[in-house]
Amino acid sequence: MDILTWTYILVGLSFTVYIGIAIWTRAGSTKEFYVAGGGVSPLANGMATAADWMSAASFISMAGLISFAGYDGSVYLMGWTGGYVLLALLLAPYLRKFGKFTVPDFVGDRYYSNKARVVAVICALFISFTYVAGQMRGVGIVFSRYLEVPIEYGVLIGMAIVFFYAVLGGMKGITYTQVAQFCVLIFAYMVPAIFISMQLTGNPIPQLGLGGELADGTPLLEKLDGVLTELGFAAYTAGRKGMGDMFMITLALMVGTAGLPHVIVRFFTVPKVKDARLSAGYALVFIAILYTTAPAVAAFGIFNTIQSTSEKNISELPVWVQNWQKTNLIQIEDKNGDGKVQYLASPETNELSIDKDIMVLASPEIAELPNWVVGLVAAGAMAAALSTAAGLLLVISTSVSRDLVKNFNPGISEKKELLIARIAAAGAVVLAGYFGVNPPGFVAEVVAFAFGLAAASFFPVIILGIFSTKINKEGAITGMIAGLVFTIGYILYFKFLHPELNSSVHWWWGISPEGIGSIGMLINFAGCFLVSLFTPAPPQQVQDLIQEIRIPKGAGKAQEH
Repeated sequence: MDILTWTYILVGLSFTVYIGIAIWTRAGSTKEFYVAGGGVSPLANGMATAADWMSAASFISMAGLISFAGYDGSVYLMGWTGGYVLLALLLAPYLRKFGKFTVPDFVGDRYYSNKARVVAVICALFISFTYVAGQMRGVGIVFSRYLEVPIEYGVLIGMAIVFFYAVLGGMKGITYTQVAQFCVLIFAYMVPAIFISMQLTGNPIPQLGLGGELADGTPLLEKLDGVLTELGFAAYTAGRKGMGDMFMITLALMVGTAGLPHVIVRFFTVPKVKDARLSAGYALVFIAILYTTAPAVAAFGIFNTIQSTSEKNISELPVWVQNWQKTNLIQIEDKNGDGKVQYLASPETNELSIDKDIMVLASPEIAELPNWVVGLVAAGAMAAALSTAAGLLLVISTSVSRDLVKNFNPGISEKKELLIARIAAAGAVVLAGYFGVNPPGFVAEVVAFAFGLAAASFFPVIILGIFSTKINKEGAITGMIAGLVFTIGYILYFKFLHPELNSSVHWWWGISPEGIGSIGMLINFAGCFLVSLFTPAPPQQVQDLIQEIRIPKGAGKAQEH
């Protein structure tokens, strides 16, 4: 069977499973819609968290980014994995013990202020919409190539699927759908990686294949360094980014991870605090499978791409290039008129342009793997993008229905609250679809902005809310607003208002827009401390509450406060 047939079969089967699970586990109450009734097992929650975590940025874009950035792309690996450890150890158990459904819920109660709650809702919406734009972009790319439809139509199809199981099932439906999606995405990621590792190095373990030798006895990375330097690029194992910017991007990704509302809410779906810790451990193991494989996938992908395209006659290019040209994500321009493709570092002489987001998706075709493997990767990419998109849409809907509507109208019936949550999710799907068609950057870049916004807004007030009794509502509100406004302003200035200035020569302190969330975080911390210093201390009952949630003896069923 051809690639298109296999893709229809495998994507169709996976979607049937997802929709079936959504119907079977549909939410019947607000608690099931928000936190799946709080009865998910640690193992299932670990798998769901991993699927929620490993978005289109992880599955589609991260290895592609490392393929073209080499050593510089390692910031994404270090930042995202380190950030998850930070979240699991420092925040998840305490937030679970606090017993609230959402981050704005925590902020509103901990800082005893509806204004703080509203600011937190605004932060959550900015973060979630920025993040979900990247997921919808990933959905559009997958459908564009494998279903042979324009990206716009691909996004619309993805919107319909997400709308169905996120709006119907809520967190309960999403959780069990994400368990299935994790199984699909991890299998789809590992199978081609193992195949290609065997092809190039004879080693079935991709992580070992990365450091292995080619058939001629040359180490893979040494050969790759040599090929890239001949073409005018930096050596794959060398980096061009300044150490300061590398550090700031890694830090922004780490602390941004610990402030992501759609990941934090996953720890409210288990029955006990100890289950939150256990599910965090399971999730870390599941996440590590993909993240330790990504560098190998990246190196294999760029090596095979160069080998199959460079100095080849345009009329003799492999089929995979022709397939991806139809999507406009690969473009060829014969600038010197010699009929051959020159892949070079210089923009003036380079004749081959490859979108970073296609590398993982195209790798099976580049390596000439069986058609069913190509279809499997398409199904895995869809699982990664849709699982995270669903989690983000739920954050958006609950922020509107619970943290805004119910907070200001406490007498609202549960049925009406559930209806408002679903309407908010539907509206979020439409807006996310727009950003999927008109993205502000490639997938990993857009997602990095979301992490920067989370670092600058949520991380300081959450960490201080748990470990400090001195930070008051005035400090928290000031910190969140100052950090968020600064970070958004910096990103808008260099990425959209003045893209011609988007280089290390013009960046403030040499920090890129992807790393500026670290400075936003410091501004947030400074605002929290300084304003709290000159305003009244939190009420005694709030200080007692902070002390209570840090006491281990409460590691039983979460208490409502």
